[in-house]
Amino acid sequence: MNEGELLSLSLSGEQAVFLLRRRGREVARAVGLEAQDQIRVATALSDLGRILLVGQTPLTVTFSIADDGLTVELRTGLASVPVNEPGWATAGRLLDDVRVDQRRERAVITVRKDLAGSVPDPAGITRLRETLGLLEAGNAVDELRAQNEELLLTLESLERKQQELLRLNAELEETNRGVLALYGELTEELDETNRGVVALYAELDQKSIELNRASEAKNRFWSNVSHEVRTPVNSIVGLARLLLGPGADPLTDDQRRQLELVNSSGTALLTLVNDLLDVAKAESGRLEPRTAKVDPRLLLARLRDGFLPAIRAGEVDLVVPEPPDGPPPHTDETLLAHILRNLVSNGLKFTERGEVRVDAAVVGDDWVFTVSDTGIGIPADHVDKVFEEFHQVPNRLQARAAGTGLGLPYARTLAEVLGGSLDLRSTPGQGTVVTVRIPVRAQVPGPQPRSVLLVTADDTLRARMTTVMGPLVGTVRETADGAGAVLMAAAEPPGLVVLDLAAPRAEECLAGLRREPRLAGTPVLALQSADHREPGLVVLRTSQLSTESVRDGIARALAAAPDPVGTP
Repeated sequence: MNEGELLSLSLSGEQAVFLLRRRGREVARAVGLEAQDQIRVATALSDLGRILLVGQTPLTVTFSIADDGLTVELRTGLASVPVNEPGWATAGRLLDDVRVDQRRERAVITVRKDLAGSVPDPAGITRLRETLGLLEAGNAVDELRAQNEELLLTLESLERKQQELLRLNAELEETNRGVLALYGELTEELDETNRGVVALYAELDQKSIELNRASEAKNRFWSNVSHEVRTPVNSIVGLARLLLGPGADPLTDDQRRQLELVNSSGTALLTLVNDLLDVAKAESGRLEPRTAKVDPRLLLARLRDGFLPAIRAGEVDLVVPEPPDGPPPHTDETLLAHILRNLVSNGLKFTERGEVRVDAAVVGDDWVFTVSDTGIGIPADHVDKVFEEFHQVPNRLQARAAGTGLGLPYARTLAEVLGGSLDLRSTPGQGTVVTVRIPVRAQVPGPQPRSVLLVTADDTLRARMTTVMGPLVGTVRETADGAGAVLMAAAEPPGLVVLDLAAPRAEECLAGLRREPRLAGTPVLALQSADHREPGLVVLRTSQLSTESVRDGIARALAAAPDPVGTP
C-alpha cells in the first residue's frame, strides 16, 4: 500500500456496480469534494463499472490521493476494454482525466478528479483510510435511494439555474432594447452630423472659391492701381526734383519747403506703389528668377554706394566688409539686391546711433548674407508679426521712418523664390540681425501642388510624410479613412492625393476619385510597403521615404495624371 492510498475494493458481478458507485461518492465526500463533484465521481465510476463488471470478471478498485487530486485505479481481468461504449464519454466529461493502460493482457483504467483544497498530510490520509475502512457494505436498495436523492438534488439545482437563466434572459432583452434605442439615436445623430459635415464641406468649398476670387481680384487691383498711379507719381517726383535742381529758377524759402514736401510725399507714394506691384507679382506666382553668375563684391559695392546719400553722417555708419573668396552664386542678382536693399533700408530707418553692417560668408553650399544693426530692435511679441503684410511695429521712430509694412514679407518671399530662406532675430534696445541664405547653385523647382490630401491611418507614416512634404508643398490636409477622403476632395479638390494603400477603404478612395468627374484627373501618389503593379498608379515604397524620393514621387504622380489638373 502506497502512502496516498485510501481504500481498495475487489468487485465482481453486475450488482457490484451499486457498491462501486456508493464507495465513489463516500470517498469523494471524505476528501472534501463538493456535492456536485461527489455526484460526478459516483456517476462516472458507475458508468465505468457497467462496462468493466461483465459476468464474473474481477475488478480491483483503488482510491488514492496524489498530486492535488483524487485518483481511482480500476484493474480488470478483461483482455480488452470496449472504449467506444457511451460510458467512456460520460466519464471523460465528468472527470478531469481518464486514461487506459494495457498491461500484460490486463487493462488498467486510471481516472482523476482535482481537489479544490489542499491535500491532507500523511496523518490526515491515515485518518481518512481508517474512516473509510469502517464503512458498511450497504445494499442495492440503499444505493438506489441515495441515487434518487442525488437526482432530486440535481433537478433542484437545474431548476434554480433555469430560473437564473430566465432572469438573465429578461435582463438581456431589456438591455438589448436599450442598446437598440441608443443605436437608433446614435444613427440619427450620425446621419444629422454627416449632413452637417457635407453642408460644411460645401460651404467651405464655396468660401474657398470666393477667397481665391478675392485674392485674384486683390492682385489685379494692386497691379492695375500700381501701373496707373506710378506714371503720374513719377512725373510729380521728376518735376519736383527739376524745380529743386541747381539749374532751376530761384525759389523763395516757402516755395522750396513746399516743393520738398511734394518731393518727399511723391517719393513715399512711389515706394508704396512699387512695393504693392512687387507683392502682387509674388503672390500671383509670376516672379520667375533669372539666374546667372553673380559677383558678390560688385553686388555689395553697388549696395553700399546706393545708400551713401541716405546715411546720416556722424550718426550711423554703413559697414560693408569685402566678401570672402568662394564660388560665385548662380541666382537672380536683381531679386537678391532687392532683398538686401530692403534689409539695409530698414536698418538705417530704425538705427539712431551706431552702425548697419552687411556681412557675407560661404557656409557649405550656401552664401549667407547677414544684415545687422544697433537700432531700437523689435519687441518679442512683434517678431513673428513683422512678416505679415502691412504690419508695422509701434515705435517712437515711425513718424520719421515712414513705410508700408511690405518690405520684410516681400524680402522673405523673394528669398524663398531664390530657393533660400530669411530669418530674423532681434533684441529691444540692442538691434536686429537678419540672415539670408541663398544656395550657391540655383535649384530648379519641381512641380509643387499647393494643396495635398494625405490619407493614412498610420500615425508614424503620417508624421514622416508631413515632415518630408512640408518644404515641398503648400498646405497638407489629413484623414485616416478612404471614404472620408473622397468627401474632403469633393468639397475642396486637392492638387495631389497621397494615399496609403493600407488605409481603411483605400480602394473606395481610388474608385471615388475616378468616378467623380471633378476629381477624375486628380494625381495620386500611393504609399505601400511593397511594389504595386496597378496600371496608372504611381507607388512610393514606405521604406524609401526621403525628401528626394518624395519630390520625385510627386513629380511622377503629377506627370501621370489622366488629365491636366490645375493646382488649387
